[in-house]
Amino acid sequence: MAVAARRDSRMNVAEYRLWVENRPDDERWELLDGLAVLMSPPRERHQTIVANLIRRLGDLADHKGCRALPGLAILSAAMDDFAPIPDVVVRCGPLLPDGYASDPILVAEVLSKSTMSLDRGRKTDFYRSVPSLRTFLLVSQDEVRIEAWRRLDAGDWAVDALYRDDLLDLPELGGSVSVRDPYMNVPI
Repeated sequence: MAVAARRDSRMNVAEYRLWVENRPDDERWELLDGLAVLMSPPRERHQTIVANLIRRLGDLADHKGCRALPGLAILSAAMDDFAPIPDVVVRCGPLLPDGYASDPILVAEVLSKSTMSLDRGRKTDFYRSVPSLRTFLLVSQDEVRIEAWRRLDAGDWAVDALYRDDLLDLPELGGSVSVRDPYMNVPI
């Protein structure tokens, strides 16, 4: 009796990039642990926080010749089965020829109930593997709270929880923003 061999559907980044090229433009996919994951449309609350972050981080980034953008996939040579798409990416240098960045200096994820464990788990592991990344932010939707993960000079990471009256210091952008700023026009 013949038994069909089951093919592992996991992809590396190169395979994923070829696969996702043929997907419809209205679909947003990210690669997580070798699996293509379809992203659902975010809620307006989520997008308002993202827009506020882009505006505030973008003001600082402009002075450094950098940009704050939504929707870029992040790559790391250390993890070839990940290409997540954080809510906000800050990067410097010339414009990319495609939607993949391997040189972000800051990324931000706005936490949703459905993705929180992934954002705090595997994505956190991934972001820590990106050599250029200085800071990544986990931004709550349900309270005025931002977790700031920062790469220390020795390469280790430190995390701080910041609240409503705190300032988020961003030395890589030469300034700071109030933790309240991303929550403008968002009832908490």
